[in-house]
Amino acid sequence: MMTGEELQQLLIGKWGVSFDVQLKRAHGKFWVQVMWRYLEQQSFPMNEQEYLEHLNAIGGYISAWGGDHQVRQFIEQTSDRPRVGMAVSIPIQPSARASEWLLEG
Repeated sequence: MMTGEELQQLLIGKWGVSFDVQLKRAHGKFWVQVMWRYLEQQSFPMNEQEYLEHLNAIGGYISAWGGDHQVRQFIEQTSDRPRVGMAVSIPIQPSARASEWLLEG
C-alpha cells in the first residue's frame, strides 16, 4: 500500500518540495494530479499533519485502484514539472479487481 510518507518522498525526490496531490475523475478515467502548491509555501492551506493525512487518503485510493506502480514509474520518468495553473496529470488504469467496486456516477 502506498503511504502518505512514501508519496511525499517521491515528490521531494523528484521535484524537491512536497507538492499537493489531488484525484480527478472525468469521463470514466482517473488521474492523480500533482498540483503547483506545496507544503513548504507559507500560503499553503494545510499544516504538515493535515497534509500527511491527505496524502495517506490519496495513497489509499491509489493502492485500492492498483496504481502504486503506475504512479511511482510516472513520477520517476516524467520530465514535466507542476507550475502555476498547470498540474502534472498521472493517468491511472484501475486494476480489474478495483473496477468491481468503482461505481459510475
